[in-house]
Amino acid sequence: MLSWGIAATGGIARVVGEVIAAEPGMRVAAVGSRDLERARGLAADLGAPRAYGSYAELVVDPEVDVVYVATPHSHHLQVAELAIAAGRAVLCEKPLAGTVADAERMVKSAREAGVFLMEAMWMRFNPLVRRLHGLVRDGSFGTLRSVSASFGFPLPYDPAHRLWNPDLGGGALLDLGVYPMALSQLLLGEPDTMTVTGALAPSGVDAEAGLLMSWNDGARALLDTSLLSPLANTASVTGTSMRADLDAPFFATRRLVLHTASGESEEHVPAASDNGYAGEIREVHDALSRGLVESTIMPLDDSLAMMRLVEEARARVDAFAPRER
Repeated sequence: MLSWGIAATGGIARVVGEVIAAEPGMRVAAVGSRDLERARGLAADLGAPRAYGSYAELVVDPEVDVVYVATPHSHHLQVAELAIAAGRAVLCEKPLAGTVADAERMVKSAREAGVFLMEAMWMRFNPLVRRLHGLVRDGSFGTLRSVSASFGFPLPYDPAHRLWNPDLGGGALLDLGVYPMALSQLLLGEPDTMTVTGALAPSGVDAEAGLLMSWNDGARALLDTSLLSPLANTASVTGTSMRADLDAPFFATRRLVLHTASGESEEHVPAASDNGYAGEIREVHDALSRGLVESTIMPLDDSLAMMRLVEEARARVDAFAPRER
């Protein structure tokens, strides 16, 4: 039985906690939060026997094997380092940290301690995204030429909301744009050049961004993210032999359509119970059972590379004047 500790009590903590509680061979042993009453409430809902009013208490619970870090991005490093120091495996919500420096420090701590650490980029564990990745790798797409993807929705401006608050790691790129960027990274690798445009919110975070990533062989990725507009939230991947369309939301898609050069189409849908959250939880279990300290599906070097791209993109959007609302 793999026992989990949930660090934080927000919406994603509840969603993933429910997946863990439903998985065979797993359970939620404890919930930790800076608010003890909120920790008690979520613990009761997840069937966890213990709740703590601090993360420091959670990570030293002797029955906790893995800590799932679901705090705001700005607190990922703090909680992950507590867990790593206590010898607990860590599954950390995406993005791995709020800054490149924090992500590098977290990875360094885990590697030096020999403790498992993985970013919870659930898109990589979606069964249809994994099928797509496999087809690209085995050459079914021919030479991959382009990736286009978007993720965005209009969110009323409130400087206290975590997505608009720079102190909580707010902004479209860090929370939403990582999905289109991560899809292009998965399929095409790190780009040779990147052009970014966008706009800032009054709070100073990036409200929207458009990215053109280019590779020296001519491949490109056209990516869009926004907290201002209702984007399509779909993705399309094109090679010389095949095109793939992923229904919205593409990072958790339930429908993949493959189009061959001859005009034939093939539709794929996953089993009803199969989703990215369950996949990432199972990956932690499998990796630990094999004695691994890093995932082969979501390697830490990929997480670090993505953080560098996001930080570079955010810096380029900073050149634009704040956008009034």
